[in-house]
Amino acid sequence: MTIIEMENQKIPRGHVTLVGLGRLGFRIALDLIQVHRGGPKLITVIDGQKISAEDIIFRMNGGTIGEYKVDLLHQLSHPQNTRQIETIHENIASHNLDLITGDVVSIQIAGGDTLPVTAMIVAHAHSYGAKTISTMGVSGIGNEQIRALDIDSADPHNPIVKYLRDQQIKGHILVGTGKLIRDWEPVTPHILDRVSEVMTAEILTLLHETWLSG
Repeated sequence: MTIIEMENQKIPRGHVTLVGLGRLGFRIALDLIQVHRGGPKLITVIDGQKISAEDIIFRMNGGTIGEYKVDLLHQLSHPQNTRQIETIHENIASHNLDLITGDVVSIQIAGGDTLPVTAMIVAHAHSYGAKTISTMGVSGIGNEQIRALDIDSADPHNPIVKYLRDQQIKGHILVGTGKLIRDWEPVTPHILDRVSEVMTAEILTLLHETWLSG
């Protein structure tokens, strides 16, 4: 096989859905749309939130206060790009789970008690055969280890892990520092950058596994 033939095989394929386009989700989305020679052909982003004054990374990338976060991502894409961006201006709840499609579903929602919604999303995605990934704490000042674990291998004392296990969630990837809102550490951009790197790598790995099994 020639170099050109190998290059032609490395085209975007598959569908990734990002549920939540906050400061972490936006970083993951930027990483995914910049993947070269591969990666997803379609990225769906689902989030009903608007940019606030505190959303510095959005404003650094041209977003304006009051604009939907998903609209900024759509502006950064281009119609001639082979990678398509689909945006949905809604927050996922029990009544609209059918909005979730995709070969890989990545969940990075924050604010309030998000665990019941996360469990519903994972169960829905698994029901049609998708692979799933979410966070298990992203607090940290910068030197924390970022781990990616199958839920069966994660710390059972972590309340996120415990809740999802209690909901009979299996075959699910968890990524993060393990540090939560109860811990003293804040959430720094350095940690979000590193969590995004790990989650993007895991998403691409899961997508590749889907291609192989398909």
